Amino acid sequence: MQLKEKNLLVVLGPTASGKTTLGVNLADRFGGEIISADSRQVYRGLDIGAGKDLDEYLLAGKKIPYHLIDVAELDTVYSVFDFQQQFYQTFEALIDKRVMPVMVGGSGLYVEAVLEGYQMVAVPENKQLREELAGLNKAELESKLRSLKSDLHNTTDLVSRETLLRAIEIAVFSHGRAPEPAPEIKALVLGTRFERAELRKRIEERLAQRLEIGLIEEVEGLRAQGVSFERLDSLGLEYRFVADLIQKKINSRDELFEKLSAAIAKFAKRQLSWFRRMERRGIEIHWIEQASFEEACKVVELNC
Repeated sequence: MQLKEKNLLVVLGPTASGKTTLGVNLADRFGGEIISADSRQVYRGLDIGAGKDLDEYLLAGKKIPYHLIDVAELDTVYSVFDFQQQFYQTFEALIDKRVMPVMVGGSGLYVEAVLEGYQMVAVPENKQLREELAGLNKAELESKLRSLKSDLHNTTDLVSRETLLRAIEIAVFSHGRAPEPAPEIKALVLGTRFERAELRKRIEERLAQRLEIGLIEEVEGLRAQGVSFERLDSLGLEYRFVADLIQKKINSRDELFEKLSAAIAKFAKRQLSWFRRMERRGIEIHWIEQASFEEACKVVELNC
């Protein structure tokens, strides 16, 4: 089923707001495939903490195809440019098959890179530039990046020395270069939303479940594989806080739950702020209360 005057269905929303379940059910109903827009689910090995929940892609024995999950190794830095280019390739392949692409995710920067058609170029590693930057500390690298990008939105560029170096490399290379042409995106955007207290309850219940099924053990396994604490910190939230537990910066499982659930709730608030900013910039979001499948179907059918 093709959308009238649209070629992409988007399901966005804050963490724990039922995006994946809704997106998978919509893909099943309207003959689509999922394109994940999650900045951590791209990495192999990040399963529980990243909330891949791959069993959700199986409906009554039928597997709903998904894309851009488990496409990168943890020892690489997967950029917004990487996501945008792989999204375009997947999008065009689905359109060619007359399959509706359904982008699902809460990484606002990834979603916006597609909906607003961020102008980016492929950037090779610049060994000379990296040698010139080798003597700068993290604060000096951040100052350098901000001098190159006054409109810096991607705060993930600031989390580690490697992400800062790559961001500077991209900013220097991109100056004055034209990006490759992008496909025309005509999106119908749905947003999942819950009342604040109910969303907080969902966050806590989901975190309790993830701890029960092995979140701490997953992070311990990553450490055993040689993943550094700095890298875990750069991955944020679950990986950062469990790493703090392992390093005894957090003293107990109960303290971990308290601090991490509060941090996730704050993250959800920031996500909603990002989505409101998208609306102010002209992107229409049809908000679906409590991720209602029936209500979402009505919105989609009005555009078919």
